[in-house]
Amino acid sequence: MPLRDFIAPRFWLHPRDSAPERSLFNYRRAWALAIVLTALTALVPLTAMTLIDYQVTRSAVEAEVRLRTSRIVSNARRAVSFYLEERASVLSFVLQDRSPESLRDPVVLGELLDNLKRSHGGFVDLGVIDSGGVQRAYVGPYSLLGRDYSDQGWFDHVVSEGSYVSDVFLGFRNVPHLVIAVRQDLPGGGFFVLRATLDTDRFNNLAGLDLLAGGDSFIINAEGVLQTPSRHHGAVLDVVNLPVPPYSEYTEIMAFDEGERELTIGYAYVPNSPFILLVVKSRDELMASWYDNRFQMVWLLAASVVVILLVVTAVATFLVNLVFQADRNRFVALHHAEHANKMASIGRLAAGVAHEINNPLAVIGEKSGLLKDLLTYRSDDLDPARLRGLAEEIASSVERCGNITKHLLGFARHINVRVERINVERVIEEVLSFLRKEAEYRSVGIAVNVAPGLPEFECDRGKLQQILLNLVNNAFQAVADHGHVEIAADSPDSGHLRILVRDDGCGIRPEDQKRIFEPFYSTKCGSGGTGLGLSITYGLVRKLGGVIEVESRVGQGTTFTITLPAECGREEGESCEYC
Repeated sequence: MPLRDFIAPRFWLHPRDSAPERSLFNYRRAWALAIVLTALTALVPLTAMTLIDYQVTRSAVEAEVRLRTSRIVSNARRAVSFYLEERASVLSFVLQDRSPESLRDPVVLGELLDNLKRSHGGFVDLGVIDSGGVQRAYVGPYSLLGRDYSDQGWFDHVVSEGSYVSDVFLGFRNVPHLVIAVRQDLPGGGFFVLRATLDTDRFNNLAGLDLLAGGDSFIINAEGVLQTPSRHHGAVLDVVNLPVPPYSEYTEIMAFDEGERELTIGYAYVPNSPFILLVVKSRDELMASWYDNRFQMVWLLAASVVVILLVVTAVATFLVNLVFQADRNRFVALHHAEHANKMASIGRLAAGVAHEINNPLAVIGEKSGLLKDLLTYRSDDLDPARLRGLAEEIASSVERCGNITKHLLGFARHINVRVERINVERVIEEVLSFLRKEAEYRSVGIAVNVAPGLPEFECDRGKLQQILLNLVNNAFQAVADHGHVEIAADSPDSGHLRILVRDDGCGIRPEDQKRIFEPFYSTKCGSGGTGLGLSITYGLVRKLGGVIEVESRVGQGTTFTITLPAECGREEGESCEYC
């Protein structure tokens, strides 16, 4: 297909050929609908699949991100929990292995501290506290011997629960540290507490994971106070700018909108401690690979849409051009069929025309013979008045023949007929002048009822004559001898003219009424019908801007109603270019 036809389809370059009265379709609308519907048929599933894939892939990536974050948090929680439980278990073992008296010996307590540092690490000092809350023995870098802890919350907790792990605090040392304390009951009643201070450096290393994508991991307590340093959310003992997550026995993932960015937070409560482990990552950084794939998907969809639209446009243009060319060929064929139908109608009227011409010819022959006899046998006794009368009768008969042939030529003319002011009653009489002899032969009654004072209107005389001739011919073929045909005309309003052709013939079956205006559809099978008469009539009425309707009952008759506008001239610029 030439590029010119793709850019400007042939039917687009001939707007008059795509007018509804000239073609089967509005080709511009058909072309646009073909492109839109075909494109939607192709693009809707493609877009739906892309959106589904988009959602599924994003959900899969998000699930993978949540799973990885959950695993990191769970592993870190186990490491912190093991660290604390291991040291609490060591203290419990010391209490079971050593007597209270030996633990109060500074030398024994010092050796024990040295052994704990070498074997486990993280221990800073050890202290033994009696049931009154006074530290009776202490080894370590600080002067805490004799310190009274009875008024502190951790002491009440270890007394009631048997063990205690503190959160990170400053205390008497004025440096961040945490404490593990274990209670031991005495055989004779009473108890004492072994208290150990842990170094926060190793504790911080356990929480400060090396995370990719700019992540951050740290520990907070139930009040949101940082227990370990963080990269982006503050130093130890600062209040974190994140919400404290709700308690859960399991590792959980939640989202938090920080304003400038959206965060994915994985958290877990460390068992038997006041600690909450948090792993915080930027959602955009976690989803960076997905965003890259998303843009690729969008570009692929856009390229697919462009290709589909180009292909659909080219195919729709090609197919509609084919239909347009077939319609042009149809128009040429129907134009010739219209002319042939008109000539066939004239041929059917030949008998009536011949009879009409024979009457004045007989008069001419009779009067010319008499005139010849007078000139031959009575040349010396001629009456001028009598000769003048014979000549006038001959001239009158010749004029009558001329009128008949003029009417006949008017029907047969195959050139453009000008739009003119028309008297409807006169046009009806011109059409009936060819049919009255047939009506006389078959005793068919013809009635013409034109509303009084019906004004003249502008119309194409040739088209209107052919419309009436086709309908009246059909009426004559439908009625039997002694039947009746009526032609009526009136004006339903100031802008329209209505013409009715009614007969009392055989009528048309309801199933045939829907198709009688289709080309080559005939109800006169076997009787010479071509199926073009009413189709051509329908086309002529449409060309004049009117409508034609039919009402019929089998065995009772048929009425054709034509409604035309007051100015029903042929379309502007019409010519016989297809003739």
